[in-house]
Amino acid sequence: MSLVDDFPQTTPLGPRALASGVFAIWLREIKRAARDKGQLIGGVSRPLLWVLVLGIGLNPYFRGEVYGAVRFVIPFTYLQFIFPAVIALNIMYTSVQSAVSLIWDREFGFLREVLVSPMPRALVLLGKVLGGATVAMFHGCLVLILAFFVDVPIAPADIAMGLLLMFLLSFGLTSLGIVIAHRVRSFEGFGVFSNAVILPLYFLSSSVFPLDPALSRAQAAIIYPEWLVFLIHANPMTYAVDALRKNFIGFAQFDPALGPLVLVGMCVVFFGWALFDFRKN
Repeated sequence: MSLVDDFPQTTPLGPRALASGVFAIWLREIKRAARDKGQLIGGVSRPLLWVLVLGIGLNPYFRGEVYGAVRFVIPFTYLQFIFPAVIALNIMYTSVQSAVSLIWDREFGFLREVLVSPMPRALVLLGKVLGGATVAMFHGCLVLILAFFVDVPIAPADIAMGLLLMFLLSFGLTSLGIVIAHRVRSFEGFGVFSNAVILPLYFLSSSVFPLDPALSRAQAAIIYPEWLVFLIHANPMTYAVDALRKNFIGFAQFDPALGPLVLVGMCVVFFGWALFDFRKN
């Protein structure tokens, strides 16, 4: 039996001490992110690139603003359509990349010191995930600043619901990042592997082009390759982006109840998976 297994579960701690432990781990993740200027620059430049360059560039080719006799795809401009997806993109990158701290902690021995403490591993993991999710939510909120410039009016109630959806997405994806970090031992490998996960999830989430909501799945499979329609429907990020669109611009391609349910499911599955790995290692 290893030293790690000997200590943690044998020393009882009260609720206040456990909460203080979770808070300390959460605060450490926040301070680490605040000192990382590169992450902050990426959080600002990414939405500017996607909204101002890609959004403005493709806006004239999007038929959303055409009404009357011309059949439209969705009743919004491309800038409005892509705005919630850019929130999801900023959250995805920050959530998954925040898990690189696990590799740092493992590399420099800090993780071992934490694991031999009396804190249960589930709460150690919870503190790390909450820290990464908080930073990711902050990066998602940076995109909300652009709402005025892309003509997306946001009511206070939309902000409250939007923050809840963004938190669920951040929590689930940070847990996924922890799962990836458990399988990749180097910083370089983590960057390559995480991008290999993030980009397909994002581009296969109906984020940059819509499936026509007026079409059935069989009709959509005629217009688009069937494998593409299948992957978009099977991708949980599709319903996360759809839930953000429903909240911020009032447009949904799928049943509006699906988005929150899928987000809760992502949190449970990915956190449970990360906890399984955390206990195993």
